[in-house]
Amino acid sequence: MKKKLVGLLSLMSILLVAAGTVTSGVSEAAAKEAKQPKETTIYLVRHGKTWFNTQNQVQGFCDSLLTEEGEAQAKLVGEGLKEVKFRAAYSGDLGRQRKTAQLILEQNNKKTPQIIENKGFREKNFGGFEGQSNDDMNLAVAKSLNLDYPEGSDELWDFLKEQLTEEELANKVAEVDPTKTAETYDQMKQRVEKAMPQALKKVTKKGGNVLIVSSGGIIPILLESIAPGSYQGEKIANCSVTTLTYKDGKYTIDTIGDTSFVDQKE
Repeated sequence: MKKKLVGLLSLMSILLVAAGTVTSGVSEAAAKEAKQPKETTIYLVRHGKTWFNTQNQVQGFCDSLLTEEGEAQAKLVGEGLKEVKFRAAYSGDLGRQRKTAQLILEQNNKKTPQIIENKGFREKNFGGFEGQSNDDMNLAVAKSLNLDYPEGSDELWDFLKEQLTEEELANKVAEVDPTKTAETYDQMKQRVEKAMPQALKKVTKKGGNVLIVSSGGIIPILLESIAPGSYQGEKIANCSVTTLTYKDGKYTIDTIGDTSFVDQKE
């Protein structure tokens, strides 16, 4: 009887040790998995169409209201993203950016976060050209190149985009700005490089989806700052959506300037 009892106790000890080993192994695996960085998906949206957009006016730090079409564009994007659960939402501090973010989130079926404004996502500062005709600014840049250039508005812009990189174009605008207050490429790059880590700080541990509403001039610079060579001149139309993922300290660009949500209206 005594031998049987000893044997039973020995068997129970072995089982308890084995169970502890399995539990420990599971706990360690779970802890290891929890420590693994999660993937973050970023929806980078340009604001909806504004009054200045319709009038061909330079619109950087200066602001104008969304048109009815611009508000409709934002709602369409929101409708397209209504099942996406956003863990964080950001916009620049300009009214057109803020309003676009609000309209997008108003269509969402999930619990939505409060919009945080970050000056780093503000549009370019065009200095003395703010509020002026885009043609006047583009003409000033074209003349400084000492090259033959087309006269038409759209043709002139296409010409400049072909002749100059984003960096060269931004620096040329700053160079020919009569007030010498326009931002250089490096100045803009520095502020978006600060803004992106701030936007991801709250979500990188657990991952999830982040909404950022910015502007058409600054988005290409933002993309180049986080993934050099990723931007190849794609058009960033009003309420176009650029998607990227962040994991292990690296960004991957998935789409640039996607207008499929807005195109549903047509």
